[in-house]
Amino acid sequence: MPKLSCTLLVDDDQTTNYLNQLLLKRLSVTDKLLVALNGAEALQLLQTHSQEARESQPMLVFLDVKMPVMNGFEFLEAYEQLPLPHKQAIIIVMLTTSLHPQDVSRLEKLPIAGFLNKPLTKEKVENVLRAHFE
Repeated sequence: MPKLSCTLLVDDDQTTNYLNQLLLKRLSVTDKLLVALNGAEALQLLQTHSQEARESQPMLVFLDVKMPVMNGFEFLEAYEQLPLPHKQAIIIVMLTTSLHPQDVSRLEKLPIAGFLNKPLTKEKVENVLRAHFE
């Protein structure tokens, strides 16, 4: 399984972030792990790390749908406007607790690599890595 140079977790729930960090560290799938508590923080991190070396830019973003300040949908709208040099190389996977047909329909129309039902598991992470990084 490939090891990523940088991964970004975006979730307003501290417990979820903690558990996802533990999982990703245990699986040893990323060298650097960034955490944002909302979409606005995530945009700032992406801009900062994209201006540094390409290796510090997140290759994978796990993005929560429902967050205060800026939710996942608002993040994606703002993200589309960012002039990031290697934006096409960033894989975004939405994380949700709702598999309501209306929510799924909305997620399927977004410019993302896919969506997963929470919580993240070893199998889900491995599937994302296999699908997008092998």
